[in-house]
Amino acid sequence: MTNTVKQLRSVRPDMPQSDSALPGWPLLLRESGESLVDQIVRGIRARIDDKLLRSGVRMPSIRQFADGNEISRFTVVEAYDRLVAQGYLESRRGSGFYVKERSPLGGGYGNTAAQAEAVAEAGRGLDVVWLVRNMFRQMPPHKMPGGGLLPPDWLDGELIANALRAVSRDNPSLLLGYGTPLGFLPLRQQLQLKLAELEIAAAPDQIVMTTGVTQGLDTVARHFLRPGDVIFVDDPAWFLMFGSFAALGAKIVGIPRLGDGPDIARLRELAAIHKPKLYVINSVLHNPTSTSLSAAKAFQVLRIAEEHDFIIVEDDIYCDMHPGSAVQPATRIAALDQLQRVIYLGGFSKTLSANLRVGFIATSTELARSLADRKLLSTLTTGEIGERVAYKVLSEGHYRKHAERLRARLNGARDKVMRQLERMGMEIGDPPPCGMFLWVDTGRDTNVMTEEAMEQGFLLAPGSLFSPAQLPSTRMRINVASMSDPGIWRFLEKAMAR
Repeated sequence: MTNTVKQLRSVRPDMPQSDSALPGWPLLLRESGESLVDQIVRGIRARIDDKLLRSGVRMPSIRQFADGNEISRFTVVEAYDRLVAQGYLESRRGSGFYVKERSPLGGGYGNTAAQAEAVAEAGRGLDVVWLVRNMFRQMPPHKMPGGGLLPPDWLDGELIANALRAVSRDNPSLLLGYGTPLGFLPLRQQLQLKLAELEIAAAPDQIVMTTGVTQGLDTVARHFLRPGDVIFVDDPAWFLMFGSFAALGAKIVGIPRLGDGPDIARLRELAAIHKPKLYVINSVLHNPTSTSLSAAKAFQVLRIAEEHDFIIVEDDIYCDMHPGSAVQPATRIAALDQLQRVIYLGGFSKTLSANLRVGFIATSTELARSLADRKLLSTLTTGEIGERVAYKVLSEGHYRKHAERLRARLNGARDKVMRQLERMGMEIGDPPPCGMFLWVDTGRDTNVMTEEAMEQGFLLAPGSLFSPAQLPSTRMRINVASMSDPGIWRFLEKAMAR
């Protein structure tokens, strides 16, 4: 028996076993939805990362691996070639494939590198960049209750795949060049219909496609802000803005967020003092509280903006997680203003696919042209492939049903998570009726909890990161869709018991 086969037998006990010629190798699942090549690559990478396969060990020959698992030799060749490209294996002419010698930090994309990176992060302290960096570390979604996305199994990958195949068949040559400055016209026409349902009138030439709402915010900020200018944000608010605006030299001022919108008295007072250029606000399903703006507050915010001559940037990325005003109140300031003083941002990263990077800006025709020019100077055009895929999904009626299913699933998860958190002693206050986030009060320093959770492999989102001041907080944002791991519940229960 080769050394490799011996090591392959020493796998984790919870892994399904095979009776193939490679004992201990996990069963290749042909109906799993994951290709056989991907399963092989993932399995070998994990064994190398976990040191079950040591550097210098010879891998089974292509014939041996294929015959033992009753698969095509071409499948094994492709898997081995990928592992060579990723730095896990090396090919020795006339001898076969061997596990490659790797640096202490690890090569490829395996767990060793991720663990080393986590060690390097320790001691740097918690800040906005810390949370963003950890959100993109490829941790399993159920290990990230502090993350801002729905787990992949909540979304419809097949819907995206079908649309992508259809787009590639329509005219492959269209996928090879740049898009247009404003973005794919049929999608902008589709968005015109979508915005009309929200009572926002926007012609296609008033809509600029962006690489997600993040690029939309950055484009608007770069257009309006100069070093020393003041920008208002909600407090708490989406943390990524703070670092982005500060990098432009702007002064960031937080406006206290209440259950029905901003503290109007404080907004009026601070506007008179600071004379801001912009106010960025989530009107519907505010991040992190999932609260929504009342009609009265929306009117007052607009009136103060007119009085003190600042622009309102309305971030409505969670739009489709709200059931609509016919079911629950939801007021967009853009619907009151009709894009005169309000710049409206939207996108599909939360409900359709983050990887498509499809967002948009809706504004006046003149400003839309200026923002499109600014986009061209920084990133050229946006990716038309993603825009065509989004158009396909929206225009064929699939998206509406998909969004309905997401809302129903979030409702069930939210109720269950709220009950469990309250039993532990966390306070939620007036629970939001919809949305993916809970803004809970733990009564403890959540920075400390977050550091302890990271040591156990869980990512939390402490309240300090959601405030421009970033002072210690007992608050924490919980993503109700990412609370399925029993381990996070055990951790929270112990933390709350101390």
